[in-house]
Amino acid sequence: MIKCLICDDELIAHQILEAYILQTPGLVLVAKCRNALEAFAKLEQQSVDLIFLDIEMPLVNGINFLKTLSNPPKVIFTTAYAEHALESYELNAVDYLLKPFSPERFAKAVEKAKALIGAGGSSAEKPEEAGALVVKEKDGMIRVQYNQILYIEASKDYMKIVTNEKNYLVHITMKKLEESLPPEQFVRTHKSFMVALKAIRLLKPDELVLTNNAVVPVSINYRDMVTEKFKS
Repeated sequence: MIKCLICDDELIAHQILEAYILQTPGLVLVAKCRNALEAFAKLEQQSVDLIFLDIEMPLVNGINFLKTLSNPPKVIFTTAYAEHALESYELNAVDYLLKPFSPERFAKAVEKAKALIGAGGSSAEKPEEAGALVVKEKDGMIRVQYNQILYIEASKDYMKIVTNEKNYLVHITMKKLEESLPPEQFVRTHKSFMVALKAIRLLKPDELVLTNNAVVPVSINYRDMVTEKFKS
């Protein structure tokens, strides 16, 4: 059984989540908390496998709370605010449920958690498969897995994420992307470009040729780092 904890300051959220958990085979509810301080105390007393965690709460918000945990349980964020999605996935959240969410959407998130918990978190042993960028589209949000990305190009106030299938525009800075992407998989080549190491086909002194034949510039400021990472 997967031991679950609810952390949310809204009573109606507790009621909905508790009902969903009770209806889901393999889950057991062991604690309900109204804020992060209560949740921290419960984690000291009780073994927990999965937290359903709100973000906008009094005292300490959910993201800051998660950052304080040295060995956190798996986390599914449950929130009414879409703008925290990217940061939540940077913290390795299992999923991000936007309120109000359906039982079907809840079940999908729980299946992800079950797979990770059942595998003992083995996805961490495969960094090329772990992690994703959250991208907003007109129909909602999708996750672009790191291993799908070829390169990223700055385009005014947006970043263009290029994959073999399609391109995406994300409203984020290059600095923030560079901090969030795993350095063993990506390298900055220019003030306006970042490249997936696995996508590099040919390294030249001032440019890269990628597997899709795209040509990406390499500036002198990043040349040594690009060469070192390419060799390794």
